[in-house]
Amino acid sequence: MDNLIIEKKKYKSRLIVGTGKYKNFEECAKAVKISGADIVTVAVRRVNIVDKSKPLLMDYLNPKKINYLPNTAGCFTSEEALRTLRLAREIGGWKLVKLEVLGDKKSLLPDMIETIKSTEVLVKEGFKVMVYCNDDPLMAKRLENSGASAIMPLASPIGSGLGIVNNVNIKIIRKNTKIPLIIDAGIGDAVDAAEAMQLGCDGVLVNTAIANAKKPLLMAEAMKLAVIAGRKSYLSGRISKTIMGKPSSPKKGTI
Repeated sequence: MDNLIIEKKKYKSRLIVGTGKYKNFEECAKAVKISGADIVTVAVRRVNIVDKSKPLLMDYLNPKKINYLPNTAGCFTSEEALRTLRLAREIGGWKLVKLEVLGDKKSLLPDMIETIKSTEVLVKEGFKVMVYCNDDPLMAKRLENSGASAIMPLASPIGSGLGIVNNVNIKIIRKNTKIPLIIDAGIGDAVDAAEAMQLGCDGVLVNTAIANAKKPLLMAEAMKLAVIAGRKSYLSGRISKTIMGKPSSPKKGTI
């Protein structure tokens, strides 16, 4: 399958996997391996990557073998987000980051004003910013114009498992943007992941749907296969929809 390309770097897998909500780091590492993901998101404020007196994510997922994508999960202001990503750069030298600035603790929907402001600052500081956002095509375009490295619209609220609730907006964003489009948040199962890829998205980020599944490792494999199938289906070019039936066999030469 063709590679995912972000800031000129190629990744074999179009599935990005989160590292939160698992029972332990061991289960997380197994799920990541089965998923085939090249990139994992790491919540700098929540996942231990510094305190050696406690279990370290790095002991289970070697950052030299898999790409860490530090994110700002849990940040509700631009100041919090900026401080978190600057810390990530100091700790591990990471410049490719995922920005997430939330506006409400119940819905966990993004605050787009703070998000755009943060994106502009980070880009000026040399970060390569993959940006979590709502599914508004106009906001997505503003992020692209602000220098974002990838647009990451939600399918539905974080952890909701509702799947893609507005595929029309995702189609519009796909048509309007030239940078990578990655669905982030709301994916519930492999069907949702395949749908995202069928819509032309460049990738899918999944955390809760795998970590909280009854069988996380099996779901990790399902997500891997769904993303591959969805991408192949999109590239193949689906048939047009029609309300009337069409014969599968040609009429010419029938007895």
